[in-house]
Amino acid sequence: MNTKEVGELRRRLRPHKNAVSHVYGCYVGSTKQIIGETGQSLALLSEDDADGCLSLLKKALSGSLGRNLMDVAFTTRQVAEGEEHKLLRDLRDCKLKDPALRRRFYERVIQSLDLGEENYLILLAHDAYDVPFRSKSGELLDDSSDTVFSYIVCAVCPMREGKPGLGYLPADNVLHMKTAGQLAAPPELGFLFPAFNGRAADLYGALYYIRKPEFLHGEFIEGVFGVQPPMSAPEQKEAFESALSDALGVECSMELVQAVHEQLRERMELHKESQSPDPLTVTAGDVGGMLRECGVEEERVASFQDYCGQRLGEGAALDPANLIDSKRFQIKAGEITITVKPELSGQVEARVLDGRKYLLIPAGEGVEVNGMAVELEAQPAAKI
Repeated sequence: MNTKEVGELRRRLRPHKNAVSHVYGCYVGSTKQIIGETGQSLALLSEDDADGCLSLLKKALSGSLGRNLMDVAFTTRQVAEGEEHKLLRDLRDCKLKDPALRRRFYERVIQSLDLGEENYLILLAHDAYDVPFRSKSGELLDDSSDTVFSYIVCAVCPMREGKPGLGYLPADNVLHMKTAGQLAAPPELGFLFPAFNGRAADLYGALYYIRKPEFLHGEFIEGVFGVQPPMSAPEQKEAFESALSDALGVECSMELVQAVHEQLRERMELHKESQSPDPLTVTAGDVGGMLRECGVEEERVASFQDYCGQRLGEGAALDPANLIDSKRFQIKAGEITITVKPELSGQVEARVLDGRKYLLIPAGEGVEVNGMAVELEAQPAAKI
């Protein structure tokens, strides 16, 4: 899915903009027991309660593609005979109205998910979107449609003490906006099924959401989707950096890393300016080309690409935002850390003076220490 398709569905999950008839919930205790289940008509909820439910579900479609939102791909065999896929498909086809199917889904989530000792709420909703035709100019024509996108969205929300929000009342089995007690926090994870690719249903895909990229909850992906978890954004960054340093060895200089960082950042800036809804990706081959431009010998370039194939998967297409921090360039030397804007990273130089390695930063006018202006005394270069 691309950003426009995700945004189109997010805008659906607002009051009076969707065809959600009911919101279903399952309140799960810290010992993995079901405390209660509920199914409530959205039309009969108060405006605040309905908005609270939709807001939490909408958050399961938020964040960055490739980082918070990850594509899940099903194989042809899974679509034809996989039990995980069949359960999701049956839930969608019955519009979540079958209580036995909902209970099977809740139990699968509970068996798969580990949220420590927190209570949590599983929220489910079904929507049928009469997809409007999009003109060549990108305008949506609401009165012209020949496709209905039927889908379910799920959000798994920890229950915590906090500010006023959506709460669950076990005694009444209802969702209700509360001012005290345990409230539903923003979802830790969630998903959309099926995927909305090409602005139509794609039963070979789903869109998975995680609030924190470093906590992938791979056990949920395996248990609910029946697929191997993809690498998280932090894991991709670590694997990429390891491939670069291991393959290049002594040639992995600061100047080379600066050059690769800058080329990746430039691609990200150009992609942003283009306003393309499709995700930006790079492959090991793309980075290999950058290394060649920097004068790295072919043998080491080939070694880098082999390392990437082993650690990231052959032909893996990665989001550059998962590989570098485009907003800062950080250098660590022992206990000292230097952070500069990426466009200024070239001003930090590595030098050897009197047999010792140094990082040099040109100091012009306006030097400050802890916010206080200071003057630097000129010293001979050899005594730096």
